[in-house]
Amino acid sequence: MHTLYIIKAGSTFPAIRARHQDFEDWIATGLIPPEVLPAERPLLRVINATRSDHGPLSYPEPQACAGVVVSGSHDMVTEAAAWMQDLQQWLHQVCMAGVPVLGICFGHQLLAQTLGGQVGAHPAGLELGTVPVSIQTDVTQDPLWHSMPTCFEAHAVHYQSVRRLPEGACVIAGNSHEAHHAFRWRNHVWGVQFHPEFSRAAMQAYIDHIRQQLAGQTDAAALPLHQWRCSETPEAAQLLRQFALHAHRLAKHKSKSPWLQAA
Repeated sequence: MHTLYIIKAGSTFPAIRARHQDFEDWIATGLIPPEVLPAERPLLRVINATRSDHGPLSYPEPQACAGVVVSGSHDMVTEAAAWMQDLQQWLHQVCMAGVPVLGICFGHQLLAQTLGGQVGAHPAGLELGTVPVSIQTDVTQDPLWHSMPTCFEAHAVHYQSVRRLPEGACVIAGNSHEAHHAFRWRNHVWGVQFHPEFSRAAMQAYIDHIRQQLAGQTDAAALPLHQWRCSETPEAAQLLRQFALHAHRLAKHKSKSPWLQAA
């Protein structure tokens, strides 16, 4: 039976995890909402990619993957840690095999770099809070984006970004701060700089945490704290569900095993 893999590329802050769980939990909930009956849920497996620093991980063969979601992380892609390089080697195989892949924030950047793009510090610095995002291209045929409104709100927290897209990729969405908030490579790989898995509570927890971190810095007064707003983002959240449904439809052609019922 094909499995949907969540690649855990890091953890949230301990205080946030204690109250709101962690990245992989938020992603799983977005992919498979609680109202989906247990018998109709796909096989989900979490792989903690950071553990490869303690020895090589055994990643699954691409053919065994219905889809792959790569989480965010507090690490930076430019650090080029050993576990990141191992993950990139596997992701390259997965992408070339035609498996649906979705990268979120760090995962979005790592995918872009894996496929030949460039990642670096954003010249305007931190983007934080609930931000407006606009679609930049025709998405009527895109299996994830076809029902998205032209403008929507999304949760964001990042210092680095995709500075150059890989060859074969197109921009899907952006805003005045971040031109590459979403991209698609070929017809089966997507990256989103924003966080469709974040709840409003998780976003507010990040705003509060970062505000506290910056409170003692001499330049904190220059930061637009009043602009770090937080609201619900139902449109952005639906991308995870759409990814799961798309992966399901493709997997149906490869296996007759029960999986997720399409909406």
